[in-house]
Amino acid sequence: MTETILDRIKAQKLVEIASDKATMPLNLIEDAARNADEIRPFAESLRRAQATGYGLIAEIKKASPSRGLIRSDFDPAGLAEAYERGGATCLSVLTDMSFFKGAKPYLTQARGASRLPVLRKDFIYDPYQIVEARSLHADAILLIMATLDDAQAAELEACAMEWGMDVLVEVHDREELDRALKLRSRLIGVNNRDLRTFETSLDVTRALAQHVPDECLLVSESGLHAPEDLRAMAEAGARSFLIGEALMREENVEAATARILADPVLA
Repeated sequence: MTETILDRIKAQKLVEIASDKATMPLNLIEDAARNADEIRPFAESLRRAQATGYGLIAEIKKASPSRGLIRSDFDPAGLAEAYERGGATCLSVLTDMSFFKGAKPYLTQARGASRLPVLRKDFIYDPYQIVEARSLHADAILLIMATLDDAQAAELEACAMEWGMDVLVEVHDREELDRALKLRSRLIGVNNRDLRTFETSLDVTRALAQHVPDECLLVSESGLHAPEDLRAMAEAGARSFLIGEALMREENVEAATARILADPVLA
């Protein structure tokens, strides 16, 4: 079987986790997590926002494996402030260093510069990373069903909920969605980009939205570049969105954020 980018990411991440555990034992990370700032309501903020407009998870992302460097003048705190002024509901911060040029301090810097709830965007395989996320003041974490089995996903979700964090469960096809719906989280992200091939199509959200129960909060992710894209996804059933690259490439991030959120389809 051909090795995919997900396989390479997982192998590298497991090495990093082992190194982190050796450098900073779990008990010390737990102490830091217990002293972290109070949780900000991630999912609830999205629900409130999409009741009258759109919920936007604006992503702070320096680079990606498929696109390379996205933004050279990279200032997590300044970007967080711009996103908040532009009307974003929540933030997503890449903390993966090897493939996305992220860093853990970026999350802390972004959260400290805004009042918005923040999601740790990373490839999570170990409860250690969940506790670490809370120690960085994260309010939510991402679980990617494509790279987890059911038992791992349930264990990681339970750990996040024990620490009071929301869990965005990401899927790309019907099988992953059916598995995700067995979990407790009602926050479902449909990634329009196939992480194995990096091909992107908004038809992924269109196809899966009809199978997402009404009690779930559906987030459409990737491939969203203009108000027309958000309108199309809202008509398909998604009123919350995770957008990174399209905004990160703009010179004026605040204006770009306000522009893409303008004229929402009313619920």
